[in-house]
Amino acid sequence: MSDRPAVAVLGTGTIGAPVARNLATAGYPVRVWNRTAARAEAAVAGTGATVCASPAEAVRGAGIVVTVMTDAVVTAQVIAEAAEFTEGAVWVQLGTVGTGIDDLRVLAEKSGLVLVDAPVQGTRQPAEQGTLVVMAAAEPAVRPTVEPLFDVLGSRTLWVSDSPGAASRLKLALNVWVAALTHGVAESLAVAQALGLDPALVVDVVTGGPMDSGFFQGKSAAALKGDFTPSFTVTNSIKDAELVLAAAGGSVPLTLTAAALDRWRLAQAQGHGGKDMIASYLAEPERN
Repeated sequence: MSDRPAVAVLGTGTIGAPVARNLATAGYPVRVWNRTAARAEAAVAGTGATVCASPAEAVRGAGIVVTVMTDAVVTAQVIAEAAEFTEGAVWVQLGTVGTGIDDLRVLAEKSGLVLVDAPVQGTRQPAEQGTLVVMAAAEPAVRPTVEPLFDVLGSRTLWVSDSPGAASRLKLALNVWVAALTHGVAESLAVAQALGLDPALVVDVVTGGPMDSGFFQGKSAAALKGDFTPSFTVTNSIKDAELVLAAAGGSVPLTLTAAALDRWRLAQAQGHGGKDMIASYLAEPERN
């Protein structure tokens, strides 16, 4: 029998599925739930994890509850459905929820949960490899409970604050950087092609130079191959950009983020919402 606390993973999407698998493989007793049961079953097949029929069943007896949902509203609904928490259970909130974390903090207090605000930097492949970067904010007393779990999920953990909320706000700032990188790759390749050049020449110039990065190489390769298998979808990218704009509330000019949102919305309107974020490369000019 494992000496590790039982973990309930609520949500087995792009990030939640590998999170559940990696925790189960590392020896945590894992209980998973997803609104679409087949996705939960596929996520943990062969790992020994238990697939549950409801959030309440998943959290029953769990010392740690992990949520990886689309947004704060959905997360709150699922926590409300769960209801039957172990006394003193720790709630690790991994999803990107923006300032909605403030509402979740209130919900945690009402539910008797100790909240750890812990959004992650990284998409499908880092999640599968256990190399996410965890940004965490929580009271110091709970850190020894969750740090071994974070060590399974990520390559490093950055403790941002003693107060839940700061980590989710930091994630918003990083979403701006992700948007800039993604559309920078997409538009540079698209411009080269529009000017009658082989867009692969852009990659040739950048490779090995000061502007090169793993992100650039991965996204440019995907765009040029036409492989838009989602690590993070256009639709989710829209949600994240909207969270940034809503949180900033006009306090700082966000012209880049607004433009990024427009391009992702254009790609979505043209049928690319379920593809990887770099599918903004496919966006075409609107025609009257």
